[in-house]
Amino acid sequence: MTTTGADRDAGGVGSWWWWGRGRSVVLDVGLAVVSALECGIEGVGFAGKAGLPVPVGVVFGLIVGSVLLVRRRWPIAVVLVSIAVAPAEMGFLMGIVGLYSLAASEVPRRITAVLAGMSTLAVFVVTVVRLRQDVAQVDDGPQDFDPSGWYVPSVSLFMTLGLNAPPVLFGLYIGARRRLMESLRERADSLEQELSLLADRAEQRAQWARQEERTRIAREMHDVVAHRVSLMVVHAAALQAVALKDPQKAVRNAALVGDMGRQALTELREMLGVLREGTAPAAPAAVPLAAVGRAAAAAAEAAADDGPCLDALEALCEQSRLAGAAVELLVIGDARPYASEVERTAYRVVQEALTNVHKHAVGAAVVVRLAHRGAEVAMQVENGPCPSDASVADVRLPSGGNGLVGMRERVLRLGGVFVSGPTDAGGFRVSAVLPVAVEEPAA
Repeated sequence: MTTTGADRDAGGVGSWWWWGRGRSVVLDVGLAVVSALECGIEGVGFAGKAGLPVPVGVVFGLIVGSVLLVRRRWPIAVVLVSIAVAPAEMGFLMGIVGLYSLAASEVPRRITAVLAGMSTLAVFVVTVVRLRQDVAQVDDGPQDFDPSGWYVPSVSLFMTLGLNAPPVLFGLYIGARRRLMESLRERADSLEQELSLLADRAEQRAQWARQEERTRIAREMHDVVAHRVSLMVVHAAALQAVALKDPQKAVRNAALVGDMGRQALTELREMLGVLREGTAPAAPAAVPLAAVGRAAAAAAEAAADDGPCLDALEALCEQSRLAGAAVELLVIGDARPYASEVERTAYRVVQEALTNVHKHAVGAAVVVRLAHRGAEVAMQVENGPCPSDASVADVRLPSGGNGLVGMRERVLRLGGVFVSGPTDAGGFRVSAVLPVAVEEPAA
């Protein structure tokens, strides 16, 4: 049983029995020694009154006084012993310290009240008897008043309350203060844990924002570079095939390669310019982690505003046609403006699908479908099987396996649906559906 609260574990001290600190041991041992000496001295008088040998009274007093050593562990036992030896007129210090320890402990208040009342009653009875004896011995002359009427009970009550009330009240105050400190300490520990958890979550959010921005940049770089470079490789292969047979066509293909290279460089410069505008000329250590997410979001928003839109799909298909692919664009429904992020995502899906056609299905017929619906816009790129004739040059474009992953990430990020897979005819189909928010035309 935890009694006074002072026996809390402190820094792994486990060899002090029920004491938590070394100074508590010193204090209790000192009080027990003083109480034992007091009861031993008082045991001399008790032995004389009880007709016992003096050594017996002294030993009895020493044993009774040493009970104070267990006041922190068993305060009820200390108070009961002090009540029991009250008729022997010993244990003055033990009674005071016992009541204080009992009031300051975690013992239920009803038990504390009962034991304090018993101790008060015992001390009051002993004080009345002792005071009446003293008054009877001192007053040998004529009596002007009878002390047994009101004087002895009043003085005895005053002495009893003065002896028992202060330790009980002080113990209650110390116990309440200790419990309050424990509660504040627990709240402080809980707050510290919550702050640590919030800091960890903030760090995780910052890391997530950095990773998300890296993924977005990698996706944009892949879409820009892969498509342009794929077309450049296709034209370069065609240029190599017709350089000697048709010089004029070779010149046209060379011009197309140059134009596509310049377009790729322009898009890369624009993207890098957006990223550089979002960075402030400050020391890296001075930038908080939360600013990374804000800068990433600002860069993504700026890039989305300047990106391609659905109006550029015809030009995108024309570039593939110039590379030798048979691309057909079908638009279903009435075209209308959408949010820039939706149009950008739809454009990138079609662009990456055409890039995959140039990589894996050279010479295959391609059908690009764009459907404008009520609350969504759908796009589908389907190519047929690769031709088996030997006239189609193998451009041997490398593939990193990131095209379909990037398209899926883009579509799912907007809450859309993405499906891709081979067709029964031996080709490949990429389909995506995006929920849209219609933009009102400017007045």
